[in-house]
Amino acid sequence: MKISNIKREKISEQILAYLYSISPKPAFTSHIAREIARDEEFIKDLLFELKKKNLILDIKKNAFGLPYKRRLRWKLSNSAYNFYRQHQHPN
Repeated sequence: MKISNIKREKISEQILAYLYSISPKPAFTSHIAREIARDEEFIKDLLFELKKKNLILDIKKNAFGLPYKRRLRWKLSNSAYNFYRQHQHPN
Protein backbone atom coordinates (compact mmCIF):
# COMPACT_ATOMS: atom_id res chain seq x y z
CA MET A 1 0.00 0.00 0.00
CA LYS A 2 1.35 3.41 -1.01
CA ILE A 3 1.24 6.29 1.47
CA SER A 4 0.80 9.77 0.03
CA ASN A 5 3.58 12.33 0.29
CA ILE A 6 1.41 14.53 2.50
CA LYS A 7 0.96 11.72 5.02
CA ARG A 8 4.69 10.90 4.88
CA GLU A 9 5.46 14.55 5.69
CA LYS A 10 3.02 14.56 8.61
CA ILE A 11 4.58 11.40 10.04
CA SER A 12 8.03 12.94 9.55
CA GLU A 13 6.83 15.97 11.51
CA GLN A 14 5.71 13.63 14.31
CA ILE A 15 9.18 12.08 14.34
CA LEU A 16 10.83 15.50 14.56
CA ALA A 17 8.46 16.58 17.34
CA TYR A 18 9.22 13.41 19.30
CA LEU A 19 12.98 13.87 18.91
CA TYR A 20 12.59 17.50 20.00
CA SER A 21 10.64 16.44 23.09
CA ILE A 22 13.40 14.08 24.25
CA SER A 23 16.32 16.24 23.05
CA PRO A 24 19.31 16.05 23.60
CA LYS A 25 18.81 12.35 24.34
CA PRO A 26 19.01 10.20 21.17
CA ALA A 27 16.51 7.42 20.46
CA PHE A 28 16.78 4.08 18.71
CA THR A 29 14.71 3.49 15.59
CA SER A 30 12.57 0.94 17.43
CA HIS A 31 11.73 3.43 20.21
CA ILE A 32 10.72 6.07 17.67
CA ALA A 33 8.56 3.56 15.81
CA ARG A 34 6.86 2.53 19.05
CA GLU A 35 6.16 6.16 20.02
CA ILE A 36 4.77 7.05 16.59
CA ALA A 37 2.91 3.71 16.40
CA ARG A 38 4.24 2.84 12.97
CA ASP A 39 6.17 0.01 11.36
CA GLU A 40 9.88 0.05 12.16
CA GLU A 41 11.02 -0.32 8.53
CA PHE A 42 8.74 2.52 7.42
CA ILE A 43 10.09 4.77 10.18
CA LYS A 44 13.65 3.81 9.21
CA ASP A 45 13.00 4.96 5.64
CA LEU A 46 11.63 8.27 6.89
CA LEU A 47 14.59 8.72 9.23
CA PHE A 48 17.02 8.32 6.34
CA GLU A 49 15.02 10.87 4.32
CA LEU A 50 15.23 13.31 7.24
CA LYS A 51 18.95 12.65 7.50
CA LYS A 52 19.40 13.56 3.81
CA LYS A 53 17.66 16.87 4.56
CA ASN A 54 20.10 17.44 7.47
CA LEU A 55 17.27 17.59 10.00
CA ILE A 56 18.51 14.68 12.12
CA LEU A 57 21.81 12.98 12.86
CA ASP A 58 22.52 9.29 13.23
CA ILE A 59 24.68 8.05 16.06
CA LYS A 60 26.56 4.92 15.15
CA LYS A 61 28.49 4.34 18.39
CA ASN A 62 27.41 3.44 21.90
CA ALA A 63 28.36 5.30 25.08
CA PHE A 64 31.66 3.38 25.22
CA GLY A 65 32.65 4.46 21.70
CA LEU A 66 32.06 1.03 20.17
CA PRO A 67 30.19 0.96 16.86
CA TYR A 68 26.73 -0.61 16.78
CA LYS A 69 26.50 -3.65 14.52
CA ARG A 70 22.84 -3.41 13.54
CA ARG A 71 21.37 -0.41 15.34
CA LEU A 72 21.29 3.36 15.03
CA ARG A 73 20.29 6.09 17.40
CA TRP A 74 18.86 9.36 16.14
CA LYS A 75 18.73 12.93 17.39
CA LEU A 76 17.83 16.32 15.99
CA SER A 77 20.56 18.29 14.27
CA ASN A 78 21.54 21.54 15.98
CA SER A 79 19.94 23.65 13.26
CA ALA A 80 16.64 21.73 13.48
CA TYR A 81 16.67 21.94 17.28
CA ASN A 82 17.23 25.71 17.18
CA PHE A 83 14.45 26.13 14.62
CA TYR A 84 12.01 24.15 16.78
CA ARG A 85 13.06 26.02 19.92
CA GLN A 86 12.46 29.41 18.27
CA HIS A 87 9.00 28.38 17.11
CA GLN A 88 8.03 26.80 20.43
CA HIS A 89 9.02 29.85 22.49
CA PRO A 90 8.66 32.96 20.29
CA ASN A 91 10.26 36.08 21.78
